[in-house]
Amino acid sequence: MTASSPDPQRLVLVDDHEMVLHGLDAMLGHFPEEVVNVGQVTTAAAALTMVAERSPDVVLCDVRIGKESGLDLCRQITSQHPATKVVLLTVYDDEHYLYQALRVGASGYILKRIGGQELVGYLRRVREGETVVDPALAGRVALSAAHISSGEFWSGAHLGLTQRESEVLELIVAGHSNRAVASKLVVSEDTVKTHIRGLYRKLGVADRSGAIAVALREGLFR
Repeated sequence: MTASSPDPQRLVLVDDHEMVLHGLDAMLGHFPEEVVNVGQVTTAAAALTMVAERSPDVVLCDVRIGKESGLDLCRQITSQHPATKVVLLTVYDDEHYLYQALRVGASGYILKRIGGQELVGYLRRVREGETVVDPALAGRVALSAAHISSGEFWSGAHLGLTQRESEVLELIVAGHSNRAVASKLVVSEDTVKTHIRGLYRKLGVADRSGAIAVALREGLFR
């Protein structure tokens, strides 16, 4: 590394599987001039503590950390430690998770099948201020954006529902409990309850049966 080269980016790795952490550490160890692993943890609580103690440049975490939500962790880190960037490194090949990640402040969404050189390249772009998205998702994201721009919004948009509120309502109509909804959307139950309160208010109802009745009357989900 020359005198003009930037210091390596300081990373914290978060994953509930020790084997994944060891694999990432070994893979990134081939690029000492670019990145350095300053800590690795298996829970969201430990991640928050480590970020506060070590002030990393980037946190790499999964969408799901055991029974915890990596998306909620991302929201907490980006709000409490704005100088630290979060990149989701995950197996979830789903644009809805990508949208949620971007909404909570993630600087990247990358699939775990990526190689070391590619990952370091993405992290370099994140350092330069870019928001990076795995190419496997890019085409579907563009298609979704085209649908939205042409007026093909999600069910319930005309009633003021956000896309996430619509997703929650669809799962409620299908008979899922709050816990099941949280599991399917990879968020906490508290987050689901917040979305439910919002959709109740917008639909002008007081409970689940009222929300289901409106959804059925409006023909939101077929």
